[in-house]
Amino acid sequence: MNRGTDVSEAAAVLAAGGLVAFPTETVYGLGADASRADAVAKIFAAKGRPSGHPLIVHLPPEASLDGWAASVPDVARRLAAAAWPGPLTIILPRGPRVSLATTGGAETVGLRMPAHAMAQALLRAFGGGVAAPSANRFGAVSPTTADHVVSDLGERVDYVLDGGACDVGVESTIVDLSRGRAVLLRPGGLPREMIEEITGPLATPDAQAPAAPGTLASHYAPRARVVAVAPDDVPAAVARSVGKVAVLAPAAAFARWPALPATAHPLPDDVAAMARGLYAALRDLDAAGIDVVIAALPPAAGLGEAVGDRLLRAAGPRRSES
Repeated sequence: MNRGTDVSEAAAVLAAGGLVAFPTETVYGLGADASRADAVAKIFAAKGRPSGHPLIVHLPPEASLDGWAASVPDVARRLAAAAWPGPLTIILPRGPRVSLATTGGAETVGLRMPAHAMAQALLRAFGGGVAAPSANRFGAVSPTTADHVVSDLGERVDYVLDGGACDVGVESTIVDLSRGRAVLLRPGGLPREMIEEITGPLATPDAQAPAAPGTLASHYAPRARVVAVAPDDVPAAVARSVGKVAVLAPAAAFARWPALPATAHPLPDDVAAMARGLYAALRDLDAAGIDVVIAALPPAAGLGEAVGDRLLRAAGPRRSES
């Protein structure tokens, strides 16, 4: 495993069918050539990810959706024009340039254009689409620094492109536009309210909704058990917990709980800064040997919807493949 800031070297690794971890504004991705099934298979092997779980294809800012998607409705073009580059993934019918291995065998594909300058430079230098989930073991806490990637995957990655800490800190919002209406599959770094200005009200997923990354009941999970509750329920949740307990909540909230028998781990009160620091906080609590994390859920507005989603999935029932 090599690590550095050499975009040309990273692009050469991708062109040779290798794996490159690279920064985006959301989290670090584990990338491979989206058109090559053999390269994409290495992502699933490195992460321990089920092969039917689809990957997002990252495109450079100059790329056209045509070719990557078999058809592109007008609302998708308008949404892309307004939100890209940025933390939004759009689900569309799969185009011929995308390997079925990338989509987990599905005839839909998630496409996004990251806003991170180093990610854009890599995508331009490579000249194609890069399939990339988060650069960590499947189901675990996503990485927001190169150190996190090295800690999680180490020699499983051919090159780690170090672009510093991620600015947004939670994954992209995923919107399905493949079936004639706009459906929110995963809240993320682009708030619902901004999307609905273009699409109108976002529907909730139904039984026929395409599979999408990060939507399983358990995901984004640290080693410690996470209990996600409303702020008023934090003291009772602490009282029920056994072992070394920590409370993860906005800094201002701790004034409500002056004598909790737990380690206080404050997050910023500003929701954007809270999102940016969430995954690093969960990793820090694991490093401190915490057994149970009592996490106070923020209001489900703006980026608070994404933060709450991640905490609820981190608190979900654990799976053997995580």
